[in-house]
Amino acid sequence: MVMQVEELLSGYQHAYAWDEMLEKNRVRDHYLPIMQKLAAMGFDNIKQHHAQASELFMSQGITFTVYSDDAGIERIFPFDIIPRIITAAEWAHVEAGIKQRLKALNMFLKDIYHEQNIIRDRMIPAWLIASCPHFTREVYGIHVPYDLYVHISGIDLIRGEDGTFFILEDNLRTPSGVSYMLENREVTKRLFPGLINTNHVRMVNNYPLLLHHNLLSLSPRNVKNPVVVILTPGIFNSAYYEHTFLARQMGIPLVEGRDLVVVNHKVFMKTTRGLEQVDVIYRRVDDEFLDPITFQPDSILGVAGLIGAYRKGNVAIVNALGNGVADDKAVYAYVPNMIRYYLNEEPILPNVPTYSMSDKMQQEHVFKNMEKMVIKRTNQSGGYGMLMGNKATEEEMESFRKKILENPREFIAQPIVKLSTVPCFLDGKITSRHVDLRPYALCGPGGIEIVPGGLTRVALKEGSLVVNSSQGGGSKDTWIID
Repeated sequence: MVMQVEELLSGYQHAYAWDEMLEKNRVRDHYLPIMQKLAAMGFDNIKQHHAQASELFMSQGITFTVYSDDAGIERIFPFDIIPRIITAAEWAHVEAGIKQRLKALNMFLKDIYHEQNIIRDRMIPAWLIASCPHFTREVYGIHVPYDLYVHISGIDLIRGEDGTFFILEDNLRTPSGVSYMLENREVTKRLFPGLINTNHVRMVNNYPLLLHHNLLSLSPRNVKNPVVVILTPGIFNSAYYEHTFLARQMGIPLVEGRDLVVVNHKVFMKTTRGLEQVDVIYRRVDDEFLDPITFQPDSILGVAGLIGAYRKGNVAIVNALGNGVADDKAVYAYVPNMIRYYLNEEPILPNVPTYSMSDKMQQEHVFKNMEKMVIKRTNQSGGYGMLMGNKATEEEMESFRKKILENPREFIAQPIVKLSTVPCFLDGKITSRHVDLRPYALCGPGGIEIVPGGLTRVALKEGSLVVNSSQGGGSKDTWIID
């Protein structure tokens, strides 16, 4: 006897958050086909598919390092087989909001490393930029191709308790995770052949092609076949799997710092045929390690003289150096002002309300309401250096109060937003878990292209709002359906 959808979802609860599948205990229309498919399969078959997905990830070596684990070892990237589904109308709103935001952020980065009009017009405090550890004075005045600073971005979104999309943070330096988005789709295709087409799901697998095209278009030399490389810190980096994946998909060399050399302000790659000039570097190395002459002198990850070649315009670096000033969590609070200032528009996608700990009144408000706040360090990512007030002990809160008073610039606070939930197959049943979304945008001379979907990250622990892969979170395929 075929199981009914009601039976499949018996006991499904969604923790008083916005549930993307259910509306008043009725399955939303865009989720119904996949739920009917799962019901027809039955739990035994779903379990087999779940096990098969794990085997596929294991056999392909799709891994991520969880640094919070004492062992510090690579783990298979946890994957949930039930896709997260977003309608075309919802996606159109998200896409417009991200494009608007990236236009403003690009204009901000050009301004802040040249005329600094936004500071002169007092739209953002000078002290905030001056105190930002990722404001890179060494690249002040450098002109970048097409005035593009953010070539590749991963803008993190959440849905609040009424279904509204909010921007959670901007990742504008070396955003990771796109390989998992692509692999998630390939695994879904193998598990549910035909389901992608019958549900009119937009494709994501042309991302490497679009990325490669954008990288080639940034070449400072007018040559037929510009040389593009990916610069990786090496095998011990948590995202090394992604570096190898993208190099393979684009058919370009994966290099380490020792494979490159600068001669007469030009970058060359060492090959068996001799030195070959490099035009574009897609770097996955942080700014401070890129050039031991300009930045950290003991860095062995970068290339001596690289910034000199960059300043001369002989090599393009993707993403541009100095972008960290724009994804500082304290600067994030001013992005809506940037949109109004540079574009003369109202923000399409709102920020999460954000309190600056450098402001005494805001700080006092946060201290009185710490149990309702998430407190974050302004320049840490991956879920590190964070306090979830609703889960914290009094001792932990007191410790954070002291740290904030010692250095208020290093912290911001936001009200805890109960992230939306989606169905997941865990422990042999379908249950709800909180999620966020990281769409990937490519900015090139021809404009901004956003991959339809992105990486949905899942908080695997029941009730947890921390979805970061580095904290043991998982992911799922994201469908944009027409």
